Amino acid sequence: MNDQPKPMPPSAGMPGRSAAQIRRDIDLQRRDLGSSVEMLRGRVAELTDWRRQAYEHRSQLIVGAAVAGFAIGGLMMLRRRR
Repeated sequence: MNDQPKPMPPSAGMPGRSAAQIRRDIDLQRRDLGSSVEMLRGRVAELTDWRRQAYEHRSQLIVGAAVAGFAIGGLMMLRRRR
C-alpha cells in the first residue's frame, strides 16, 4: 500500500487550462479517490475482524490468558491467607 499522494499532472493548477482539461483532471482525481476509499474499506474490514485477529494471534491470547489466570489466582490466595 502506497501512502504517498500521487503527483498532480503538470497541467494541474496552471492558468489557461480548458474546461475539458479541468473536467478530465477532476474525473481522474475522482477515480483515484474512489479506488483509495475501496482499498481503505477493505483494510478496515480486515483489521476489525475480531475472529480473524483472534485466530492469527491465538498463541499470544493463550499466554495472556494464562498470565492473567495465574495473577488472579495468586491474588485470591493472598486474600484468603489474611
